Amino acid sequence: QVHLVESGGGLVQTGGSLRLSCAASEPTFSIYVLAMAWFRQAPGKEREFVASMRWSGGMTYYADSVKGRFTISREKVGAAVHLQMNSLKPEDTAVYYCAVRHRSSDDYGYWGQGIQVTVSS
Repeated sequence: QVHLVESGGGLVQTGGSLRLSCAASEPTFSIYVLAMAWFRQAPGKEREFVASMRWSGGMTYYADSVKGRFTISREKVGAAVHLQMNSLKPEDTAVYYCAVRHRSSDDYGYWGQGIQVTVSS
């Protein structure tokens, strides 16, 4: 069973930066990856898409709310991605989840445990 492990969350002031990382427990899992993504869920709200990257070609996609502030990137080896978050706002406060879409799947089927990001005003 492959696990996704997230790191890098924490507390930051408005306008600050954080870098989230996510890695699969099995690096060779990368051969099965179609895309990796970040989602987030704020208290009392539904989980929402933040950013994603297709493994082949490296196309990236972002939610309108984070465009120009967040950047998703990947490691060259293994199934690992990062989310660089700049100019953070209080509304970015949420639990952030890493997710993987398997090549044989129509949806993201692998999820990390989530990591808290808190932006103070």
